[in-house]
Amino acid sequence: MAYLWVKDKEVANDVLQQVFEKAWIKKNELQKMENPTGWMVRSLKNETLQHFRANKKLEPLGDQEIEEEAIPQDEETSEKLKLVFKFLEKLPEKQREVFQLREVEGLTYEEIAAYLEVNLDQVKVNLHRARKSLRDYLSNQNESRYRNSIR
Repeated sequence: MAYLWVKDKEVANDVLQQVFEKAWIKKNELQKMENPTGWMVRSLKNETLQHFRANKKLEPLGDQEIEEEAIPQDEETSEKLKLVFKFLEKLPEKQREVFQLREVEGLTYEEIAAYLEVNLDQVKVNLHRARKSLRDYLSNQNESRYRNSIR
């Protein structure tokens, strides 16, 4: 998630390291927390915002574009993965956050609701809409390629 936000592997590692340091300092408190994963994700977002403030590059996290270079270019990277990254840029912020937290970070619906401070139904609705939009987007992309290959 940090990498998607900052688009720089070294900076993402630095931000993540800072979160881990804070987590280590608060390890006793974290063990008693009901949702330590939510705390970690929130801390990551806060550290990322601090990085942008410190470097005078503060942009809303959801409005940043994912550059083509940010997508790994190896044998396992499929064309669909590239399309998904491009698609994520177009989602509304809440849908993008819910999608990332669920599909990328693997948080449960309850953890997402606690982190975003919304009710469980809102999480489900936003995730459903994001997934539906993704299916439609990929379907349209496939149809376009098929039509172009016939010409």
